[in-house]
This record gives sequence, C-alpha cells and structure tokens, in this order.
Amino acid sequence: MTHDVKHERITRALLAQIAAGEFAPTGRLPSEAQLVERFGVSRPTAARALRDLQEQGLVERRVGSGSFVKPRADEATASRQLGFLVPGLGTTEIFEALGGELAALARGRGYGLVWGAGRRAAGEDLSVRDAEELCDQFVRSRAAGVFFAPFEHEAGVGPANRDLVERLRREGVAVVLIDRDLAPFPMREGLDLVGLDNFAAGFLAADHLLKLGCRRLAFARRPGSAATVAARVAGAREAMRARGVAPPPDFAREGEFEDPAEVREAFLTGPVEAILCANDRMAAVLMRSLAKCDRRVPDDVRLVGFDDVRYATILSVPLTTVHQPCRDIAAVAFRTMLERIADPTLPPRTVTLAPRLVVRESCGAYLPGGG
Repeated sequence: MTHDVKHERITRALLAQIAAGEFAPTGRLPSEAQLVERFGVSRPTAARALRDLQEQGLVERRVGSGSFVKPRADEATASRQLGFLVPGLGTTEIFEALGGELAALARGRGYGLVWGAGRRAAGEDLSVRDAEELCDQFVRSRAAGVFFAPFEHEAGVGPANRDLVERLRREGVAVVLIDRDLAPFPMREGLDLVGLDNFAAGFLAADHLLKLGCRRLAFARRPGSAATVAARVAGAREAMRARGVAPPPDFAREGEFEDPAEVREAFLTGPVEAILCANDRMAAVLMRSLAKCDRRVPDDVRLVGFDDVRYATILSVPLTTVHQPCRDIAAVAFRTMLERIADPTLPPRTVTLAPRLVVRESCGAYLPGGG
C-alpha cells in the first residue's frame, strides 16, 4: 500500500465521521498520535491527512489545542456565548464591575455572557470544584470563549488553575486571562492577558509616599497572593531604589492582619512610617486593626491601597489608592477575545493599562506641611 493511499484512507474515514457528526459537540478531531495508533501509520502520514482536511477548509488547527472541525455558518451563530469564570467575584468588587462591562459589550455584539458566580451566595467565592463544574457547563453549551481570573490565596491552586485552562483549551474554547497570570511574576504563560500594569502601579504608589518624605515603608499582603501583588511589590521596591532608599529584607510582610496583636508584631515593633496594602480590602482591615492598637491613620501610620473600590471614600479615613480602569480593561479584554476566537493561531498577547493614583487623606498628603 502506498504512502498516498494510506493518508487518503485516513482522510476518507475522518470525512465520514465529520459528516455523521461524530465529533460534536466540541468538534475536536483525534490527535496525530491517536491516528497513528488507530490506523497503524507513521506520524507524517497522519499529519498529511489532517493537512488535507485543513486545505479543504473543513478543519482548523489551533496551536496548543489540536485540530477541530470548522463550524458551518449556521453553527457559528449558535455558539455566540462567552463565560466569565472569576473565583473571587463574590468578594472582589472590581470583578463585579468588569463583569458588568463585559456583559454590556457582549450584548452589543450579539453574545451572551454567563457569569460564574451566579450559583453562589452573596459574598461567597467559587471553590475549585465549582469552577470545574462551570468549565463543564461552558463546554456543553459550546461557549466560544471564557474570561478567567485564576484562583489565589489557597494551597495547591497553581495546578488547579492550569487544569481548568487546559480543560477549556482541549475543547477548543478560547481563554483570555483577566487581571492576573497563571505563572508567578515575572514569568508569563502562553495565554492572552489583560489587566493593570501592576509593576507601574506599585512604583507609583511607593513613589508618592517617598515624595511625601516617608522612607520606612512596608508592604502588606495575604499568603498565596497572585502574581499581580508580586508585581506591585517589585514596583514599590524599584521606586525606593530609584530614590536612594534600600528596601529592607522584610519589606513585604504576609498575614491576614485582622488581629491587632498580629499587626502590632508585624508593623509597630519597628519604625514603619507607611504601609502599601495589596488591595483596598486589606487597607480597610489594617485601618481597623491599627485603630485597635491606638495608632491613627495617617498621623501615626500612612496607608495606600490598590483598586479604588466604592467604599474607599467612606472608610473612617478616606483611602489613597491606585484606580483600576475597569471599563478600559473590559473593552480591551473583549476585543482581545473576539480576535482570539477569529484567529486561534495568533501569538499570546499581554495588554497592560496605565495606573492612576487617587490621593485622599490616608497617605498624609493633606497633613500640615504636606507630610
């Protein structure tokens, strides 16, 4: 039997299966390795068969995912659904804003957006098992793409995040990361990512405190924080070096900081003048704990947060913070998703938006003498 006959035999068999709808609902064809085992041929022969189907316009190859049956025009209109898988949606205000903006953009382009936290009680985050079930739901409903903000703050979430992404990509679902990467800073995964320029945000916040005359800075974060927080820490350290201030070895300090005793040990036994907080929620917790330690913000300790959530202005001391441009992030993420769906072969892209500092009372800018 000749080489040509062998690859044509595979092509005819796959064509018959495509016509019978055997690859529905995902459209994913067997891999080259699977074809080699099934038909007893070499890998180049299997690759030739898949290439022939691609040249006929029946199959598309997706880098890192495999080969998929190209949807017919009527099928393409049936899969105009997107998913929004954000474990922290129940407790992180910026994700609510991002989801709302993405939903509006989706409606305007004839897509539906399924929110991952609709199944949870208010104030409750998704578990890994919840996320796995939602991924299955997205696959069954033939979602064209999923916006995903990876898990953080839990042991073992790295492999879980990757498993979720791989489950979607194996089924031909486009994935765009929102806000944070799977990989630790400064590494990058081979996925589209849209979010704030967190290194620049950390630099901006720390530099503001340094301009006010603070030299003894610390950074407060929770254990297991995402790559975004590590980028903020790195940016803050660089701002200190740029102004001739050596960051101390314990610059970044981890904890929940709800217990005044923990706060006293972490920040009040040494000469800390100002604390950069990983986000506004941590800043609010620290502000309350510092008050229990008889320390006033900003007179005794200055605070800066990140995100600019709604309650930042109504804390006991209005919070200086770095604003998250949620509308712009959503617009760029949605455009990135449409481009990824239209051309799965595009190289992975990272799009970061410029931070903006919102100055309020907590940083001490309005103290007599400006610091």
